[in-house]
Amino acid sequence: MRADVFRANLEITRRGLALFSFGNASGIVRELGLVVIKPSGFSYDRLTPTDLVVTDIDGQLVEGTLRPSTDLPTHLALYQAFPGIGGVVHTHSRFATVWAQAGLTIPCLGTTHADYFRGPIPVTDPLEPAEIQSNYEWNTGQAIVRRMADLDPTEVPAVLVAGHAPFCWAASAGEAVELAAVLEEVARIAYHTIVVNPQVEPLPAALRDKHFLRKHGAGAYYGQKR
Repeated sequence: MRADVFRANLEITRRGLALFSFGNASGIVRELGLVVIKPSGFSYDRLTPTDLVVTDIDGQLVEGTLRPSTDLPTHLALYQAFPGIGGVVHTHSRFATVWAQAGLTIPCLGTTHADYFRGPIPVTDPLEPAEIQSNYEWNTGQAIVRRMADLDPTEVPAVLVAGHAPFCWAASAGEAVELAAVLEEVARIAYHTIVVNPQVEPLPAALRDKHFLRKHGAGAYYGQKR
């Protein structure tokens, strides 16, 4: 898991999804109840697998000498709320963050989006002042969980935190980074589509579902058999 999470963190910067020490990736070993995450404020160019921090599901330090990412409580909230996920990635990628700062959902305008997300990318409600001043990172996670309450986290595995930036999740940290990269691409495409045609309509549901389900549904037929 250390190796997987290390590679995922390097992919964040390799794909241009974060600058300096922005962002983080984590993974969970469910059977042990352990979470591996990037240390706080640690630049990617000097990160090694042994620098990664291991905590339990309650955030108590298990292994490591560095402080875990300040976003750890947000990751833990997602692991506790979505038992099927194995990795969480937080970035500050440019276009996804633009949508988050604007407080707008990313509409599903085309099949590139629908191949990975079965609908718009939602944005959370802003946190209340009391939520910001006390247990901010944990409350950020709870805002995400509340926003996902009427959505399937396996069909829309990403969210924009209002005024902040995106979080993505998947079966592993590596897959979550891939989703973060796709999210950034669809955020950029949606932005430019609306510039070209401000009256553009969302993709029809039938076409959206066809593209999502042919990759992720029970009868998926995209790609090669494993």
